[in-house]
Amino acid sequence: MTNANDDWEDRISDLWAAIEDHDDNAFVVLIDRMVAELPPGNAIGLFERAAARDSTGHSDLAIPLYKAALDTGLVGVRRRRAIIQMASSLRNIGKPQDAVALLTAELQGENDALTGAVRAFLALALVDVGQEREAVAVALTALSEYLPRYNRSVARYAQELATETDVGVGRDSIAE
Repeated sequence: MTNANDDWEDRISDLWAAIEDHDDNAFVVLIDRMVAELPPGNAIGLFERAAARDSTGHSDLAIPLYKAALDTGLVGVRRRRAIIQMASSLRNIGKPQDAVALLTAELQGENDALTGAVRAFLALALVDVGQEREAVAVALTALSEYLPRYNRSVARYAQELATETDVGVGRDSIAE
């Protein structure tokens, strides 16, 4: 099997849904067993192994696997998730500046359902590097997309903060 098929995707999804039913080590073993069904070095398998380690408190072990998955050609929503999750892991191991660089670059792409998550983790990393004002601008931009009212106002204020601090908040940030 070159890529994961629908049955495999269903089973991995079910396993992730049941993560709380397993202790950390057992969960990693179960993920590794499922990944063993894929060809060695498969990008999806590398991502799933990284995510399992990340979710069980081993950011240091996850980062090289995320990098390998991305280098191997991970695509689609898993690619975006790998960027977000690797940036979070970088923060966790004391490299927030690397997370800022990774997430800032990611915001240059298309907006999608995960853009708010990219901005949220960027805001956290910005706080860690001492750029709290920029973090507020990024967080408000993310929030503005979900408000039932005042989204244009909040987005404009976020843009003003970003302009004052020279931080990009992403394309199309002022939208009702």
